[in-house]
Amino acid sequence: MSSVWDDVVGQPDAVAVLRRAVTDPGSMTHAWLVTGPPGSGRSVAARAFAAALVAGDDGEENAGMSAAVAENARARVLRGTHPDVHVVATDKTVITVAEVRDLVTIAQRTPGEAPWRVIVVEDADRIVERSANALLKAIEEPPPRTVWILCAPSEQDVITTIRSRCRHVTLRVPPADAVADLLVRRHGIDHADALTAARAAQSHIGLATSLAMNPEARARRDRVLEIASRVRGVGDAVIAAGALVEVATAQASASSAERDAVEKSELLRALGADTAEAGKTLPANVRTQIRQLEEDQKRRSKRAVVDGLDRAMTDLLSFYRDVLAVQVGSDVALVNQAQVSDVRAVASASTPEQTLRRTEAIATARTRLAGNVAPLLAVEAMTVALRPQG
Repeated sequence: MSSVWDDVVGQPDAVAVLRRAVTDPGSMTHAWLVTGPPGSGRSVAARAFAAALVAGDDGEENAGMSAAVAENARARVLRGTHPDVHVVATDKTVITVAEVRDLVTIAQRTPGEAPWRVIVVEDADRIVERSANALLKAIEEPPPRTVWILCAPSEQDVITTIRSRCRHVTLRVPPADAVADLLVRRHGIDHADALTAARAAQSHIGLATSLAMNPEARARRDRVLEIASRVRGVGDAVIAAGALVEVATAQASASSAERDAVEKSELLRALGADTAEAGKTLPANVRTQIRQLEEDQKRRSKRAVVDGLDRAMTDLLSFYRDVLAVQVGSDVALVNQAQVSDVRAVASASTPEQTLRRTEAIATARTRLAGNVAPLLAVEAMTVALRPQG
């Protein structure tokens, strides 16, 4: 029989803690903080925990719940359709005070059919201080049958007053072999291809899935890695930087255009306005809400561009990590198996000191992007630093 924990890959210690909380009331608490690096499966672990709380831990169903009913309930939680489990995931820069207050209201409701009402916040690091103040009391003194599960990359990414009220569970980067096994089991991918994708994604489960199943994703990554070999001078660097930013912007626009239109249409419908009249005869208060939505969408699109560039820089870092491994004669497995010849060529044409300077340039660019430096300027400075030094 399948388990709700099957997709929580390479996290035996964390799963043991969460399973114990489900079966042992003495190990249970009402607020949890699940942390781990990107791709470690934070949201997957949180949803699995929610499913186990709602309908028992697989073979051990909650009292009064048949095996068939429990299995159905767990499946609905994992699909995101169970009425007693509310999941918040956002592409916006912050989770606003209004959104937090809505969560607090939901948390006060008695569960309709499950023993617990579970609130999962997948991006708790985006709860800023003014929003956290609205959440404190709800986490500190929740209703007796409410559980909060917050997810973030690290403890330090969460407001101190929030994390101090939560029990902490840490996830690790899963082994590439475990991620490959998941891709084989879930999608029927050839194991060798799955392992190549898992290594290229550095065990990021979502990215590994994309690389294994999407030829366009593989092609985009290949083009990013070519920068390390292609940039020979300042002109090449400027062209490469422009191409990187252009691709990231196009990806962000493509992924958000349809969603933005749907959100605007739904807002107009909720306000009782005709889409055809948007921006013409709408009342002032409706136009204000539309402008606010459009501003939120612009911020989300900007973040998507930065996230795309950051991913490209992470891929470049993996390439230079491989270069350095070759230069110092390390026997660690290379991340970029498909680019071994390029890795060796760059390694032989440079020194370990130059490789380290290049990785520092990439790290600096990532910091500048996080600090709202114009993307093109940050990326140009990076690509110029990657060119061979005479």
